[in-house]
Amino acid sequence: MAIDQVDRTVVTTEPATAAGQESTRTESRHTTASSPGGSEMTRRVLVLVFGLVQVLIGLRFVLLLLDAREANGLVSGILNFSQLFVAPFEGILRTDALHASGSILDVTAVVAFVGWTILELIALWAVGIFRREPA
Repeated sequence: MAIDQVDRTVVTTEPATAAGQESTRTESRHTTASSPGGSEMTRRVLVLVFGLVQVLIGLRFVLLLLDAREANGLVSGILNFSQLFVAPFEGILRTDALHASGSILDVTAVVAFVGWTILELIALWAVGIFRREPA
């Protein structure tokens, strides 16, 4: 939220009269508060949600590449939860994963990462259509 604040003090001195010098003092204060509009809030929420999905998929990719122990609760939780976002992209390529001495290069996770990024860009573009620029 942005706040614009203007303080203005005007002092006017008029010519001296028999009673003495007269002056008029005027003070004004103008404060404007603005917050992001509906489309900006929608854009921020979309970036947050898609960012969390991308972080999960990235963690999955790294954990499988490093041959993390799936018996660990945190590792299995990340792998199971990220499977929800990787599953729609399974079977796009002939090979879903490459195995070498315990490490797994999850090709499907890479495709899913790219796919979710493209979906994010499309959603942001759609929200941007309804965005109103200040005059």
